Amino acid sequence: MLDLSKIAQQMQGISSHLAQEAEAAKVRIEIATQLLQQAHQQQAHLVEKLQTHRPQIGFAAAEPVEPLDTRVTIQPAPEAHSVIATDGSQINPSHHEIAYCYLLNIGRVVLHYGQGRFPLLDSQPEVIYRPEDLYASRQWGIRTEEWMGHRRTVSESVVLGELADRINDLEREKGKTPEDGPSPMAQPFPQHRPSSKNTRQLSLLQRPAVPTLAMTDGSLIYWFLDQLPTPARDQILLPILAAWDRLREAQLPMVGYLSASRSSEALNFLRLQSCPHDQPDCQQHCEGQTDGAPCQVFSPLRDVTLWSTRLEPGQRGPLFKSSADILQLYGDHQVYFCHVHVGAEIARVEFPEWVVHDRKLFDAALSLTLAQVQKGFGYPVSLAEAHNQAVVRGGDRTRFFALLEQQMIRAGLQNVGTSYKEARKRGSIA
Repeated sequence: MLDLSKIAQQMQGISSHLAQEAEAAKVRIEIATQLLQQAHQQQAHLVEKLQTHRPQIGFAAAEPVEPLDTRVTIQPAPEAHSVIATDGSQINPSHHEIAYCYLLNIGRVVLHYGQGRFPLLDSQPEVIYRPEDLYASRQWGIRTEEWMGHRRTVSESVVLGELADRINDLEREKGKTPEDGPSPMAQPFPQHRPSSKNTRQLSLLQRPAVPTLAMTDGSLIYWFLDQLPTPARDQILLPILAAWDRLREAQLPMVGYLSASRSSEALNFLRLQSCPHDQPDCQQHCEGQTDGAPCQVFSPLRDVTLWSTRLEPGQRGPLFKSSADILQLYGDHQVYFCHVHVGAEIARVEFPEWVVHDRKLFDAALSLTLAQVQKGFGYPVSLAEAHNQAVVRGGDRTRFFALLEQQMIRAGLQNVGTSYKEARKRGSIA
């Protein structure tokens, strides 16, 4: 039980500390704003310096692909459009439960606006219990709990690709005559849909009849993959990129939406302007200590804090290309991002390269993203609903293990139950 009286004693002085931090943040913003103006005047030179000396730079600095003073007002979304989204949750494995297994639950959402069509709101669960699935990651020194999170990321992308294929099929079925067969609109969404080469080629010939957006919660840059050995990394990244291929072939733009982003990747570009050396070589000049380097004059300022002073509601800032090392493995799915003033906050919105290179897809992605935030009163409604479909609450967890216990008893297993420790923690004798 939390003792609030003891916490109250520890909170004395926190208000004065926060006031001091607010004043210091104003100074950092002023410094960053001056550097931004200076960098805008020398942007071409700084970009060339970044491209030339990228291997010697010890921090991730994004490359601007538009002028740093870019301010674009996002156009309103059309009345008729669709949005698909996925999100995931899980039941963690525990040796104290009746069986060592875990569950992944992927929430699926398809919302149609201005079309008179029913939405899809459901979840797709998967129970992982086979030893080869539970313990395969240990050959690479990866804990089962950590690997579970990686597998959930894969499942979210794969299901998103399946929804894109289904949306594309529905659009093509609209033009069929009755003798062509029944429309899949009357049939449930399949859990797994095999693809074919002919389907891929056909989907390239046309866009969906109405603008459609695929949304995912969080970054499209999977930084954690940097730490994984190659075989483990391939098992995570390759299915994700294959799902992105399906989205591209279906002509559905995808965005990764980051609320309250703590990234400073765009601000790091300004460190090239504040660097006192002609050639930015962190290892040679600063012995690799980038956090304490002389170019770091506005830490710990974040990108969203700076852009909150530069953008008006409904505007986006300049487009950046991320320089994260892991993107070298993404092929033609390089990740770009911009900052959008969605009204309630500054959001970082990420796109694969193929979305950025298609102006219609890019503009549609921004318009529909902003519309989703407005409909969700500060956060995309499709992502919120996908989370609600995916989340596993306490009652769901209890029912899951109760169902598992029934199956084990029916199979003739003896002494089915939780450990004494777990049973004791669930009740109190005090």
